[in-house]
Amino acid sequence: MISEKLGNALNDQVNNELDAAQAYLAMAAYCEHHSYSGFANFYLQQAEEERFHAMKLYDYLNDRGIQVKIVGTKSPKTDFNSILDTFETSLKQEKGVTKNFYDLTDLAWAEKEHATISFLNWFLDEQVEEEAMFETHIDYLNRISEDQNALFLYEKELGERKFSPEND
Repeated sequence: MISEKLGNALNDQVNNELDAAQAYLAMAAYCEHHSYSGFANFYLQQAEEERFHAMKLYDYLNDRGIQVKIVGTKSPKTDFNSILDTFETSLKQEKGVTKNFYDLTDLAWAEKEHATISFLNWFLDEQVEEEAMFETHIDYLNRISEDQNALFLYEKELGERKFSPEND
């Protein structure tokens, strides 16, 4: 049985995932405003992925008999210095999410809540992919630097991204 402490921590993560979705939506709005629709699409897909993660936690808590409590989301950062800044901000955000899942996993281990440990392993694997993805995008953007043709092609590629729960 999940303790109240662990249940509350998992519930907090539902809300953290929703906050992350809002942050990515704000990044999409920034990109769209600056006529970077491909990058905007990337962040819209990222927001969808974060909502999927929130629902995965939501379903788990409901399956374990715990009522999820949704609280208001934090106001996300809306001003950025550049497209690169959005990706650096994203990486920092994902590192925070990784820490949250480490803390959740530590708590589940301390409470010997094996089903939750098993459940959280999926998120730990996902966070490795998320951080690596943003590190790669940052590397590419730094490599591209001021090459507008390369930036155009890169944006076009990211504009084709589609989130699919089956692939996540």
